[in-house]
Amino acid sequence: MSELKGKVVAITGASSGIGEATALLLAEKGARLVLGARREDRLAELAERIGDQARHIRTDVTERQDLHELVSLANKEFGRLDVLVGNAGVGPISPLDDLRVDEWDQMVDVNIKGLLHGIAAALPVFRRQGNGHFVTTASTAAFRVVPAMAVYAGTKVAVRAICEGLRQEAGGSLRVTTVSPGFVDTAFAEASSNDQVRAEISDLRDRIAIPPEAVARAIAFAVEQPAEVDVNEIVVRPTAQA
Repeated sequence: MSELKGKVVAITGASSGIGEATALLLAEKGARLVLGARREDRLAELAERIGDQARHIRTDVTERQDLHELVSLANKEFGRLDVLVGNAGVGPISPLDDLRVDEWDQMVDVNIKGLLHGIAAALPVFRRQGNGHFVTTASTAAFRVVPAMAVYAGTKVAVRAICEGLRQEAGGSLRVTTVSPGFVDTAFAEASSNDQVRAEISDLRDRIAIPPEAVARAIAFAVEQPAEVDVNEIVVRPTAQA
């Protein structure tokens, strides 16, 4: 029997891409899901596809209260929360010379503060339960900085650092996993407002990207381990990615 069967999993950024693929895979393995994202129409459609084992709520991770409501919905509907998959993220990448300060702020707010808001909402619940699992989507940008990705990479380095600190503080009852994807076939490139960067990233994605389901399988692998096994970091990239 799958270690996922019956587990209650909340997912942010669940309306498309890696979040959607993860929701579908975990549902297939028997998990009960609470889906969060800003696009409520997409969430409702996804929840309908999954069926009775899914609930959804509009969730903007930059709003602290939204994360508390996501966690509260899991407790209300299913009586507990076993896993929080912090998958929401943005990447409007551009050279620093573009001075797109509003986009820098957005990456900090979503990628870093969104992670912290999730921890603040779920950690007390996990402590009361005596168990729980944080799974966070980072990026291979946390390991290698390239032009146009300075701010984005900075936020993902911060994600790895925060998750490692959380792991060290978690003790023997909580698990912490960071999954760092490389090029994935999602709408990431479209977020860039720099035409040249957007074209370059789109071209590379179209040539080498792996499907979101590949990352979903990595997330499922970490979650379905026995309680005494904590898979801390997984890097998933295309074979062709440098």
